[in-house]
Amino acid sequence: MISWIIHFINQFGYLAVILLIALEGIIPPIPSEVILAFSGFLSTQSKLNLPMLVISSTIGSLVGALVLYLIGYLLNEQVLEKLVSLPFFKKLGFKKGDVSKAIAWFDRYGTKSIFFGRFIPIVRSLISIPAGTAKVSMIKFLALTFWGSLIWNSIILYLGQLAGENWGLIVTIIDDYAIVALIIFIVLFAYLVYKWYQKRIKN
Repeated sequence: MISWIIHFINQFGYLAVILLIALEGIIPPIPSEVILAFSGFLSTQSKLNLPMLVISSTIGSLVGALVLYLIGYLLNEQVLEKLVSLPFFKKLGFKKGDVSKAIAWFDRYGTKSIFFGRFIPIVRSLISIPAGTAKVSMIKFLALTFWGSLIWNSIILYLGQLAGENWGLIVTIIDDYAIVALIIFIVLFAYLVYKWYQKRIKN
């Protein structure tokens, strides 16, 4: 896959970056760090320049995030309520009204994760779905996604430019960082869910 990504960017430049980053936002296994680091390196070897790469990658991030946001939006409260009313979910302890409480919780506290989640592979994609389900304002969602993506994309592109032909080292470092960041995020999210669940029981 990596060789195909490199070839695609070499062939189509900015358009390839937009399309690949958009796909990465929808299909997490596509490695954005490869796309960005290699594109940063290409800015030293071709007509591609860093500012335009930042713009292109951020547009791609917004497109990909918006697709998953809309999918989440279609999974409205009524659909989810029907799902949790099924016997399987009832056995897991779900009660009527849990969905609306969860959505209200995300709307109050979870919007921060839209921004910070952009710095964590896989999470940056999946976080768009609950944002859509919680009916987070699209303007707010796009603004948080824009700034988070802009910062992340700029950093990796710049590091790729600095690393030059050794841009692959950036990918290796980010892969190591991603594992640690993902574990921290999962632990933190699990803690918040636990606190919400405890509060729900008390009520």
